[in-house]
Amino acid sequence: MSALNFPPDRRFDLACLGRLAVDFYAQQVGCRLEDATSFAKYLGGSSANIAFGVARLGLRAAMISRVGNEQMGRFLIETLQREGCDTSQVQIDPQRLTALVLLGLKDRDTFPLIFYRENCADMAIDAALIDEAFISQCRALLVTGTHLSTPTVRAAARAALAFAKRHATVRVLDIDYRPVLWGLTPRGDGETRYVANAQVTAQLHEMLPEFDLLVGTEEEFLIAGGVPGDLIASLQRVRAVTPAALVVKRGALGCCFIPAAVPDRIDDAQTVHGERVEVLNVLGAGDAFLAGLMSGLLRGKDFAESARIANACGAIVVSRHACAPAMPTPAELDHWFSARRRPGVDADEELAHLHRVTAPRTSWDTLFAMAADQRSEFIEIAREVGADEARVSALERLLVRAVEQVERSRSLQGQVGVLVDSGDGGEALHQATGRGWWVGRAVELPGSRPLRFNGGDSIASRLIHWPLEQVVKCRVHDAPDDPLTLRLEQERQLRQLWDATRESGHELLLQIAQPREVPAGATDSAMLRAIERLYTAGFKPEWWSVAPMADASWTLLQRLVAEHDPHCRGALVAGFAQTTCPIVKGFIVGGTLWADASLRWFRGELDDAAFVAAVADNFARLVDGWRATRIRR
Repeated sequence: MSALNFPPDRRFDLACLGRLAVDFYAQQVGCRLEDATSFAKYLGGSSANIAFGVARLGLRAAMISRVGNEQMGRFLIETLQREGCDTSQVQIDPQRLTALVLLGLKDRDTFPLIFYRENCADMAIDAALIDEAFISQCRALLVTGTHLSTPTVRAAARAALAFAKRHATVRVLDIDYRPVLWGLTPRGDGETRYVANAQVTAQLHEMLPEFDLLVGTEEEFLIAGGVPGDLIASLQRVRAVTPAALVVKRGALGCCFIPAAVPDRIDDAQTVHGERVEVLNVLGAGDAFLAGLMSGLLRGKDFAESARIANACGAIVVSRHACAPAMPTPAELDHWFSARRRPGVDADEELAHLHRVTAPRTSWDTLFAMAADQRSEFIEIAREVGADEARVSALERLLVRAVEQVERSRSLQGQVGVLVDSGDGGEALHQATGRGWWVGRAVELPGSRPLRFNGGDSIASRLIHWPLEQVVKCRVHDAPDDPLTLRLEQERQLRQLWDATRESGHELLLQIAQPREVPAGATDSAMLRAIERLYTAGFKPEWWSVAPMADASWTLLQRLVAEHDPHCRGALVAGFAQTTCPIVKGFIVGGTLWADASLRWFRGELDDAAFVAAVADNFARLVDGWRATRIRR
């Protein structure tokens, strides 16, 4: 693509200036927006979606916008940062609120949406705060059309474009025409994509010469050119005011590239065809397309190859519920262009798995977790000494304090966790959540065989109420000689749990436990056989937890995981064993840390502080022992 010369050796590949908002998507598909009863929260806004998508594809992206000084603004900034996108140029508005959008999925042609953007933060972006030094470190600057629609945002766009021109930063316009945001439709009509308007065309015409690349749908080029119903005439009017390269998005038909003169027919332009897929949600598909296109162009690929990536990104996103979170990863695109993919996006289990496990997520290369998930054990200890069972909740909170103390004393930030009961351990669970810990939450009915869930079998209905950071932990009793009926019932229950976690987005830890009848010398092989059988049945949990094994058995587990799911997080020892096998990331230890101290606490022999100190000391000793083993390695 010779028309564009991206400067090399700069800090950022692409900076996006424009809308940065929170999308609330109706979770009920097929109903009117009026009838939706629950919504899922995502990052949104065309510019933000593009920045997010480019960062997910491995480029150095940055966002230039403005958010409110409140929870929604922080959510957007943190979401971009987790994806690797720079947010240093996102302004914080002390008065205005972050923009919101409500969206619905009625049918394949009806996507009602309402923009809540009355005096919102991103439409108040301050031109005086646009940083020339920052723009000079970007290879490309992308501006979306909404930020040309009012004097305030147009001033900010002009400032950024002037700096970009001065420093040879390639300037890109995503026309992104939303009539409602130009005041051309009723406020509740965010769905309409095209309304002819001479004033809008005139304002766009004034800005078009400032860009090197223009990207838009057929309708968006109609508004840019100003000849309603005549795409070629509109493109010719655009060409009359700018030499910029033009990319016309045509949905399933693909896209066209017009680097110079406009052809007599759009079909005569260089075209890269897309493919037809089952559409769930067209919202965000154009943003995904542009993220893919820019990722290709910025890597030096020509238009044809870049457009193939762009078309693939758009096809994947239209098959999913959201915009930004639906953006594909490089691993997904590799699979998409391989011979292994299935025709239907929603039917491709490998694509769905790659989407879960190759997107950026919290790293847990080392993990030390305290198990406090068997509430029945605490109750038994209380009963043993005649203590009030109501004190169990206080005990669980003290255990969280002990973990906190070890985190602090051993500098374990990002390396500690706690396993908590999903039933009555609510206060301790809430205390542990939201502080950067690994938080496991047990779902199994203790000792059940076949597996049963604590609180009933409708596990999916409960996961929607769990914070996403909480890991679903399930202990499964599995023996090689289990009767077929027992095994089938167990796998049926696991399938419910598996489907529920895939839908909710929670990570899953499967803890394999051996029944007492398994001979001591056969436990390693029995656990490995159980894990292999579960892999064969299609289960790929993020975590495994097994009892201590011989070094040779850990090596076999590592090979097994590498063969079936190389993206697995790893294994945690259920107990304590000193091993240097890379598959083992740490341990989960319970009763040996707190059983004796709990008994003394219930008797009144230890006060709260002494109890916390005793448990923390036990926990810290195991951490030190583990670290010593790894250092020797």
